Amino acid sequence: MTDAQAIGASLADPEVFALLFDRHFDAIHGYAQRRVGPDLADEIAAETFTRAFDRRRRYDTARKDARPWLLGIAANLMRRHWRSERRRLEAYARSAQHEQGELSGPIAAELAAALKALPRREREPLILFAWADLSYDEIAVALGLPLGTVRSRISRARGRLSGPNLDSYRPREAPDNG
Repeated sequence: MTDAQAIGASLADPEVFALLFDRHFDAIHGYAQRRVGPDLADEIAAETFTRAFDRRRRYDTARKDARPWLLGIAANLMRRHWRSERRRLEAYARSAQHEQGELSGPIAAELAAALKALPRREREPLILFAWADLSYDEIAVALGLPLGTVRSRISRARGRLSGPNLDSYRPREAPDNG
């Protein structure tokens, strides 16, 4: 059963919506945790699924995969918590360590500072691409933006993330989405 089918079926049987939770909770929670930390990630993930459930009648069932939609809801919720994210990036820069141990040392500090310095409109698509592993098309759906806008914002963000230490941490190249 696709996500779209599960959402459609949940209109008659709300318990079917649990399939989406089971399939996508880890991705939503992981994305939120990297953005706002473990405590707030629990709240964001729970609220994401609550809102998705409440809005399931408006879901575009032509889209089989609900992950971009769910990540879009999570991203919108996190916009409210931008201060927490900003403090987290500042803490990364100060401590020079990524919470999960993926980065350490001066490179981590430089990367955290570079991410913090990006305009929010560029940082959001870039982080969805790099940390949530969404394609450009999926980011466009998640953020409600035209595909060209997503491409240009990620391109600009990549250009800003340059320097001898950051080049190895630039997000992977995107597949050609047509």
